[in-house]
Amino acid sequence: MPARSDRIKKGLERVPHRALMYATGIPGGEMKKPFIGVATSFTDLIPGHIGMRDLERFIEKGVHTGGGYPLLFGLPGICDGIAMGHRGMHYSLPSRELIADMIESVAEAHAFDGMILLTNCDKITPGMLMAAARLNIPTIMVTAGPMMTGRYRGRRTSFIRNTFEAMGRFRAGEITKEELDSCEKGACPGAGSCQGLYTANTMNCLTEVMGMSLPWCGTALANSAEKRRIAFDSGVRIVELIKKGVTPRKIMTRAAFENAIRADLALGGSSNTVLHLLAIANEAGVKLPLETFDVLSRTTPHITSLEPVGEYYMEDLHWAGGIGAILSRLKGVVKDNPTVSGKRIKTIISEVDYIDDKVIKPLDRAYHAEGGIAVLKGNIAPLGAVVKQSGVSDKMMRFTGKARVFDSEEEAMKAILGKTIRPGQVLVIRYEGPKGGPGMREMLAPTATLMGMGLGESVALITDGRFSGGTRGPCVGHISPEAMEGGPIALVKDGDTIELDIPARRLELKVDDRELQRRRQNWKTPEPKIKDGWLGRYAKAVTSANTGAVLK
Repeated sequence: MPARSDRIKKGLERVPHRALMYATGIPGGEMKKPFIGVATSFTDLIPGHIGMRDLERFIEKGVHTGGGYPLLFGLPGICDGIAMGHRGMHYSLPSRELIADMIESVAEAHAFDGMILLTNCDKITPGMLMAAARLNIPTIMVTAGPMMTGRYRGRRTSFIRNTFEAMGRFRAGEITKEELDSCEKGACPGAGSCQGLYTANTMNCLTEVMGMSLPWCGTALANSAEKRRIAFDSGVRIVELIKKGVTPRKIMTRAAFENAIRADLALGGSSNTVLHLLAIANEAGVKLPLETFDVLSRTTPHITSLEPVGEYYMEDLHWAGGIGAILSRLKGVVKDNPTVSGKRIKTIISEVDYIDDKVIKPLDRAYHAEGGIAVLKGNIAPLGAVVKQSGVSDKMMRFTGKARVFDSEEEAMKAILGKTIRPGQVLVIRYEGPKGGPGMREMLAPTATLMGMGLGESVALITDGRFSGGTRGPCVGHISPEAMEGGPIALVKDGDTIELDIPARRLELKVDDRELQRRRQNWKTPEPKIKDGWLGRYAKAVTSANTGAVLK
């Protein structure tokens, strides 16, 4: 079977093409080898990506060793932590679509035989997986690895608890300015994705579970020799995948997605993975309804206690046995499936020889009988909403309160910092969905500040926006349909009673149907917050959160 790259390098009519390739310095003897596109999201802007120059070298060495020729090209990256709380966060989720489109464009224009996608952070990893599923040419993902924790006076520190929540604690007078400054400078000690089970690390773990990266890649630490070896081995392995015709859709099957969801639920990972797995499945041609998450959650125990909810960090998960150990715990429900390593999932499970019971609990000692994510429905969210139930205390699993309604994150933050939020209230932040945001901004600042101010046990928050993987507490996101589409959340008024019942999977506005109908007749679609540029176009094409916020 002809190689994909033959279309740009074989035949008399390709003399001009070869001339341009020779201009890049390709030796003549390398022209016969498979061309491997190496997409790298290296940037000086993101801690998770600053160490990628080193991994690029080892990927290149591996590709050469395997008998291919590597061709690097760059992709943009956005750090959600830096983009948060200002206009920049509007661009975070939409950047996922841009990344997928860019990889498609370069891979098709330059006819790669295979790809290695070097990634690490929130929207970059799912964007690359979407491209891999769409293009369906041999591909291996290399995730650059988690950051080590910081240290302060004998205690471990991390990004969320020691920066975002520290703001609230400082405002509440619980810590000094000196302690706040120490958190600011020491919480993130170097390269890597943020230390807990936030969106970046959750997606990196699920990439390994789905079989799209080599074993241990999801948890191996940034800047480690182990990560270098994984990068090298990925370079060698991609040439084998090309020879054997192993493509992403042979790996990213329905079974792979179900395994990923199970692992996510067992880990208690970020609720953003719901958006991303739905979008990746859409590209892979796999039907994956939102309800699948809830069905699997009922029979998947939550077996780890990782930051931001718990006491352990990604470094602990790695040394406790990593993703192989998680799959081993779930072996009774995990489905067999191929992986890019050449080993099937059941084989990987059979090779697990150590699990730290303190970090990865046996099923009979699980933290919760159900998984970390629950899907709620009700008259506020007829198409569904998502809550990270593993981050909610028993006290707040059922909660009834009076609505405080805000039409933007900024309005809500002003009220929180102004200390006008009272126990017994439900904050409603709307017009922050995929269309309304636009871009479905993360709400980490409001949730973390509420926790830091001691309101996490007395105030709930619901939104058509989304939350950071670092969010904990009674926070319900992804409410669909969103307010900008005329969803019922647009009809809520200050003082309305809202009932949250996570065990019953219910989210209800206690207002009768006739009153809601009257309000609907008076409701008008508001003016878009952003009309120009890429985001103006994005808002017109993006779908609801319950479909993964994909573009149509």
